[in-house]
Amino acid sequence: MKLQTVHYAELNARQQESYNFQRVSGVLADYGFTTIRLTDDWQGADFIVQHIDGEQLSKVQLKGRYTLAKKYMDKDLYICFQDRGVWYLTPHDELLAWAQQNMNIINTERVVENSRLVLVSTSVSSIEVVS
Repeated sequence: MKLQTVHYAELNARQQESYNFQRVSGVLADYGFTTIRLTDDWQGADFIVQHIDGEQLSKVQLKGRYTLAKKYMDKDLYICFQDRGVWYLTPHDELLAWAQQNMNIINTERVVENSRLVLVSTSVSSIEVVS
């Protein structure tokens, strides 16, 4: 077996999603979670997390960056993304409400309704990180 480091930017979109899933699964394992990757989005989720306590089970949408979308609203769904080497896992609808109240976004509701809202240049330091 030949082990060679890959360069994320050289991976295609599907490979990047697999890479991100593996990376975040390792981080979540440190907090007692196992992950189950779904082959097809189920109720908006890319994967399921289950805690070793047997009581916490959540659907998660994995993104390459801070992303909000109408199609994820009201689905009891978490959004997981990385920013500057830090993984964030937060309820989508709570993040959307926070963004609408705290960020200078023009026509946020319209943007969310008509497509998806992607914020890549905004500080996310005020977002609660679930750990």
